[in-house]
Amino acid sequence: MKSHWMIYGANGYTAQLAIEKAVAQGRTPILAGRNRAAIEPLAEKYDLQSRIFDLTNRQQLTAELEDVKVVSHCAGPYSATAEPMMRACIQSGTHYTDITGEIDVFLLSQSLDEEARASGAVLCPGVGFDVIPTDCVAAKLKEALPDATELDLGFQGDASLSPGTAKTMVEGISQGMKVLRDGELIRVPPSFEARSIDFGTGPVPASVIPWGDLATAYWQTGIPNISVYSRRRVSKAADLILPIIQTVMKSSAVQRLAKQRIERRVTGPDEANRARRPTHVWGEARNANGDSVTCRVETPNGYTVTMDGILLSAHFLMNYEGEGGCFTPAQLMGTELVERLPGAGELQISGI
Repeated sequence: MKSHWMIYGANGYTAQLAIEKAVAQGRTPILAGRNRAAIEPLAEKYDLQSRIFDLTNRQQLTAELEDVKVVSHCAGPYSATAEPMMRACIQSGTHYTDITGEIDVFLLSQSLDEEARASGAVLCPGVGFDVIPTDCVAAKLKEALPDATELDLGFQGDASLSPGTAKTMVEGISQGMKVLRDGELIRVPPSFEARSIDFGTGPVPASVIPWGDLATAYWQTGIPNISVYSRRRVSKAADLILPIIQTVMKSSAVQRLAKQRIERRVTGPDEANRARRPTHVWGEARNANGDSVTCRVETPNGYTVTMDGILLSAHFLMNYEGEGGCFTPAQLMGTELVERLPGAGELQISGI
């Protein structure tokens, strides 16, 4: 009988935040990963069970999940680790979550929907700041304007990076900016449709980013034209410089050097840093008639949201008896999921 919750990649920055809070709540996740020297001392510190295995041996991986009901997959880069873990979860009938923001990982999970349904396994990537708040905003806007044909989402926040996030950004730089148009992902220059947005504290300059909602919001709402924004000012000069940067960052040697530098210098924000830096999330939907609605919500710092997202999703799925398949967080756990995050505000709709 499946009765365990496992955190894989338990030695990561955000995973450790979740472990500490889980233990304080009286929960006992299995701590797993490939690095014995990092995982076993962590398990001993919290008096938890540990398992050491990598993701290269499918048979061993599936066997390790035999008694596991839910995996919180926290080992990046997800471009390399998500597929083997998802496929093992499908084979073993284990529910899968992760904290990725990578578009390709969301698309992968969607491509495995039928297999997951057949096995009864839930695939729900993006249960952190990527993409719980924006996913809930998208769902709320779809409810308010069911015939919406365009959806803009975005956020304004300020926090230092964890090592994992910084490494993911290194990989993502070579991919450039993206938007969804008529259901297709397209690359665009950094200044594409730059605009002023009031995320909740007054208008600021914002520009598009290749955020996971380009895949998840389309999967959830069916709205074919989606852009995601963050607060940042870009100029036409950035359009000229970006192709050069992308070419350089496509080099595996350059990426390796950048990641080594991150390992040495990046530690992630401390609790005080996170506490004083909330995030404001915004969205706007429009239909063919020119009607529009706006939604805003304030959340804690992105890393705090991710920590609590790991815990909320694991608790939900440990008690889940529904169908398998690929879900976004809002599809699986409800439009108001973001409001259940400790310290988050309410979804505020205007323009109806």
